[in-house]
Amino acid sequence: MEKKNYTATIEVAKSAKDVFNDIKEVSKWWSKDYEGNSTNLNDEFVICHPGAHFSKQKLIEVIPDKKVVWFVVDNYFKFTQDKSEWTGTKIIFEISRKDNRTEVRFTHLGLVPEYECFDVCSNGWTHYIRQSLLGLIATGKGQPNKTGSPMTTDEEKLHSAAGKA
Repeated sequence: MEKKNYTATIEVAKSAKDVFNDIKEVSKWWSKDYEGNSTNLNDEFVICHPGAHFSKQKLIEVIPDKKVVWFVVDNYFKFTQDKSEWTGTKIIFEISRKDNRTEVRFTHLGLVPEYECFDVCSNGWTHYIRQSLLGLIATGKGQPNKTGSPMTTDEEKLHSAAGKA
């Protein structure tokens, strides 16, 4: 049986260059709890939702206006039995022109239904890609989580559970 990695696709009426540049602005669409660099090959950055999630990414492929690949170097989830489910996975942004629009195909390679975090993480990515990143690209305003605060309903539940644990 083939494993199904999480994917999401968005289309915008912007250039591939604009889309590429907005993807690199991680703190404007994913999380304000961001440290490091997310621009060039071999850059590393950390997303940390205190008490619930820590994730360190390294840029392993950067093709201007076409593709960005992050390798998850380290990950910690407080809410899963396997605390490091994302470690070793890849987060891929493929950018292409389609008619007069730019398409972004997002794939979290290795985030599969067999993972305990799949539902929560899929819901999170759906928000961050289809709402926040799309909003940043289309209007200049993303919806990242605020420093120390959850953004999605699932994140809110996890933060509440983490505080009680």
